[in-house]
Amino acid sequence: MYRIMAFCRMKHYRTVLSIAGSDSGGGAGIQADIKAISALGCYASTAITAITVQNTIGVEAVHPVPLNIIEGQIEAVLTDIGADAVKIGMLQSAEIVQTVSKTLRKHKARNIVLDPVMVSTSGHRLIEESAIQTLVEELMPLARVVTPNIPEAEILLGGIKLDCQNALPAAAKQLAEQYNTSVLLKAGHLIEDRLVDYFYDIETKTMLELPSERITTRNTHGTGCTMSSAFAALLAQGKTLQQAATGAKDYVANAILSGADYEIGHGHGPVNHFYML
Repeated sequence: MYRIMAFCRMKHYRTVLSIAGSDSGGGAGIQADIKAISALGCYASTAITAITVQNTIGVEAVHPVPLNIIEGQIEAVLTDIGADAVKIGMLQSAEIVQTVSKTLRKHKARNIVLDPVMVSTSGHRLIEESAIQTLVEELMPLARVVTPNIPEAEILLGGIKLDCQNALPAAAKQLAEQYNTSVLLKAGHLIEDRLVDYFYDIETKTMLELPSERITTRNTHGTGCTMSSAFAALLAQGKTLQQAATGAKDYVANAILSGADYEIGHGHGPVNHFYML
């Protein structure tokens, strides 16, 4: 009787599957995703798509994980643990994109947040040219949210330059309508002191402004990974798109601010994912 009553009282985690590359420096990729998802109260599971040799200074090498191992990781998680949301990060090749897409379709994965990782903070190319079109064709239709930075948005818009704050609202809406997904367009590559990210909610056809003041720090490595995984964690908890966008923006801004004065390595350090502790 006691065992039956104890079982009935068991609680359940909200779960997020991160499909991304591993960062040996710990500031971005899978490592950043695990930290952000955990900090926001969800259970993080992973499927590693590539092993990178990197630190705060830059990326020295990328070793893709075999396709059957990537598929196997996703299968193992979704057939047992499940996922209330999925965050997708670094996918180096067209073949990896196709494998991820096929497996997520098979399991009818939901609340997919796609961070179209193309270039690292240090400027290292993280995706093959041939993979970009496959990502657009195979994964964008599955995504509920896409979170590009300005260089990534320029590529997805066919080379349109986004060199000022005023260009971002129209670009976010154009991306959302072109790819039929909600878009969080991040302004961090601009030089203004007051930065405004724009979130276009394709489901309600509304635009949300997400302003913040620039924080002077080198510790911005992994902010894109952190933003998308935080967004996924909040969706996993049942937040609306706009609540998740606002919450993810606030979380990243506070993580940057809290980690601004720390020194790790000789280049771009990480944010403080666990600033709330």
